[in-house]
Amino acid sequence: MTSLLTGVPVSPGRAVGVVHAMPASVPEPSPAPRSAGTDAETAVAQVAAAVAAVQTDLFDRAGRAQGVAAEVLTVTAAMAGDPTLAKGAAQRITDDGATPERAVWDAAEAIAVQLEGLGGMMAERARDARDVRDRIVAVLRGLPAPGVPDPGTPFVLTASDLAPADTATLDPAKVLAIVTAGGGPTSHTAILARSLGIPAIVACAGATAIPDGTTVLVDGGEGTVDTAPSDADVAAAAALAGVVRTFDGHGRTSDGHPVALLANVADAQGADAAVAAGAEGVGLFRTEFCFLGRADEPNVDEQVAAYRTVLSRFPGRKVVVRTLDAGADKPLAYVTADDEPNPALGVRGLRTAVEHPDVLERQLEAIAAAAAAEEADVWVMAPMVATVAETEEFVERCAAHGLGTAGVMVEVPAAALQSEHILAHAAFASIGTNDLTQYCMAADRETAALAGLSTGWQPAVLQLVAATCRGGAARSAPVGVCGEAAGDPALAVVLVGLGVSSLSMTPRALADVAAVLASVDRATCERLAYEALAQPDAVAARSVVRAGIPALAELGL
Repeated sequence: MTSLLTGVPVSPGRAVGVVHAMPASVPEPSPAPRSAGTDAETAVAQVAAAVAAVQTDLFDRAGRAQGVAAEVLTVTAAMAGDPTLAKGAAQRITDDGATPERAVWDAAEAIAVQLEGLGGMMAERARDARDVRDRIVAVLRGLPAPGVPDPGTPFVLTASDLAPADTATLDPAKVLAIVTAGGGPTSHTAILARSLGIPAIVACAGATAIPDGTTVLVDGGEGTVDTAPSDADVAAAAALAGVVRTFDGHGRTSDGHPVALLANVADAQGADAAVAAGAEGVGLFRTEFCFLGRADEPNVDEQVAAYRTVLSRFPGRKVVVRTLDAGADKPLAYVTADDEPNPALGVRGLRTAVEHPDVLERQLEAIAAAAAAEEADVWVMAPMVATVAETEEFVERCAAHGLGTAGVMVEVPAAALQSEHILAHAAFASIGTNDLTQYCMAADRETAALAGLSTGWQPAVLQLVAATCRGGAARSAPVGVCGEAAGDPALAVVLVGLGVSSLSMTPRALADVAAVLASVDRATCERLAYEALAQPDAVAARSVVRAGIPALAELGL
């Protein structure tokens, strides 16, 4: 086995530690029928109790988490309580004489296979279904819940892939780095690793072949795992690990060109983390947190209270509120259909307002009331906008509620290419690079074989960012980025060079991005952006840019 493994870098930083692999999944239960001593009614009740225990545990974890982690755990908890799973298990117990464990296993597998058949982001939820299955089966067997190992000392975690619920509960004080054989740059593993500040590499061939106990050096910026690091490399990484960077609240290049560095938040805890990290404001306030895990829509008063918990943390500063982004991997029973053949290309984001305009109206009413009660500078934007007509209608509906600064998310190529016309009506645009990359490259973000395509470094994606910035410049409208690309220190330089005026990211990335931007002047940003656009592929683009930013190596990024 070569001493240097390579994968797709998704969370920068260097770490040295001993490898411990993710334990194997819960063993598949025997297909043997239930013993005569257990009747069907009792077996069904055992499943119901196990489901309730798992769902309660996941909701409890969500309550202690924040931001994306809380959202992921809430979605997984909702899947545990999916009546389709309970009904399928009960039917197998009653009709086939299956044991509770086998009934849950087969019912969950049927759901997972169905999700995989849908493709796109729905296929990502197949992992959730199998994770829930393992947790329920573990409860039925009286075993500990499957999850991340705890060897008692900090370690490097390796795995084929990680279930979102496992990644969401990682402790950065214990997990020094993550290396997975699967996943992609915008997978939940990648997003959560960045939010936790854990160096991470995905789609790394050979990750699962590293023996437990091996000391490795993980470079999350370069995407390499050295399984036989030199003493000098270990000492250098250890020295960098002791450096704590801070952000002074003023993003800028070395020659003073301002770049607003904002935070992505989803709740009050995330807002507190953003304030502590020095964020200049919020570039993406995800409002789904008060809609998820519920059987019905939160009323206006509930929404107002939830929004104020975030707005109150940013008096006098910008907070960009994204309206409900339901659909695809965030289904809501009272807004989205459960039988779409391809949810990633279906009714999601602003499109849900066609059938449910009242949901959007109530949300805008709540946002306006929360804005009036607090001192934040509230901007509002709609997700999944594709046409000028959608833009016009959304801006008009915002104006009717007194929300004067209304913008759009640019997540589909159509919006990027039509940005000048869209920004004739919208006050601003914010580029969601995760979806923009997925739709531009036609690549499922969770498929390891496509990980090289699913990155914002793709020149085609950068061309769409450039087109959006040109549209913004033509209309004197600001263009920001709130996708995961904004938190990549090297890619942030390129985005600034393309004309982006603000970058919104996980709070943990602010200090690193600020430090790298402060090491280059605006002309260098523009030159490196031009060089990235001229490359034939993402690997070449990333390589030429990183070579042009000496601070990356100095900072261990």
